[in-house]
Amino acid sequence: MAYTDKTCKEFIYSVASKEPIPGGGSVAALVGALGASLSAMVAELTVGKKKYIGVAAEMEKNIEEIMQIQEDLIELVQKDIDNFEPLAKLYKMKSNDPEEKKRISAAKQEALHTACQVPMEIIIKCGRAIELAQEFAIKGNKVVIADSGSSAVLCKAAMQAASFNIYINTNMMKDKELAKKINGECTSRIVYYGALADSVFGYTTNTLINTVIETGETF
Repeated sequence: MAYTDKTCKEFIYSVASKEPIPGGGSVAALVGALGASLSAMVAELTVGKKKYIGVAAEMEKNIEEIMQIQEDLIELVQKDIDNFEPLAKLYKMKSNDPEEKKRISAAKQEALHTACQVPMEIIIKCGRAIELAQEFAIKGNKVVIADSGSSAVLCKAAMQAASFNIYINTNMMKDKELAKKINGECTSRIVYYGALADSVFGYTTNTLINTVIETGETF
């Protein structure tokens, strides 16, 4: 059974077990998917409202994109597990034969690179989700603006959690140039989109504290 087919409780208990999977990458993907789903809800509650008819077409387009991001992140929950399992098995392999040791070592290096791929995908998807959360916060239904802010916050957390799964793997890479390249891309995205998420958080907070929100026909 895929971990995404488990109940919420089953998944949480699986994470809390002594097994190495599902780990931080899978959890990050799930958190990102939840963040994206909140943005989707904001868009859905904006389309069809008279007050927001001017942004209806844009919202409908954005709904399609944010829903696709949500689905992609759900798939990455299991994909991270599938990518990490070979590496976990290699760590358990022992051999006294010098040639076999070399083969295991080479396989580990390849597996470390593979294990970075899903976390990077999570970061890329969540970065785009934060951009959309900003759009929904500014242009979307203000009655549910808190969910736009929450979407950005969750996606930022997902990105940061995913980055640790990159850094731990690059730390053990022998190819330091490759490790540096991967770390650079990861860090630049975390810095940029982290700041963007913070701005969405600030905008949302300021709106909720200082603006009178009328429900009217918007809820």
